[in-house]
Amino acid sequence: MARTLLRVPATVTRGEVVEIRTLIQHPMETGFRSGENGRMLSRDIIRRFTCLYNNRPVFEAELHPAIAANPYLTFTLRVDESGILAFTWEGDNGFSQTETRTLTVA
Repeated sequence: MARTLLRVPATVTRGEVVEIRTLIQHPMETGFRSGENGRMLSRDIIRRFTCLYNNRPVFEAELHPAIAANPYLTFTLRVDESGILAFTWEGDNGFSQTETRTLTVA
């Protein structure tokens, strides 16, 4: 399982626009580089990132080989109700990881 860093405020006021920051540790191997033995390294990238808020999509990104290792994504979200944020990263070789955080409207 890859290490993730998520910055989500614990509490917000109704209607507030908050910044969400995500980072996942992943090598993002493009498949265009050769290894020590001279053979091409297999492609291994995160292809898709999705954030759901109370099971509704609020942010999606399609990633490509040009993205650097350890992709960092940030976006804003207008919050009207308390709920669960579900962050999902999907990639090559069957990679999939989901993390959740609770967002409380005070």
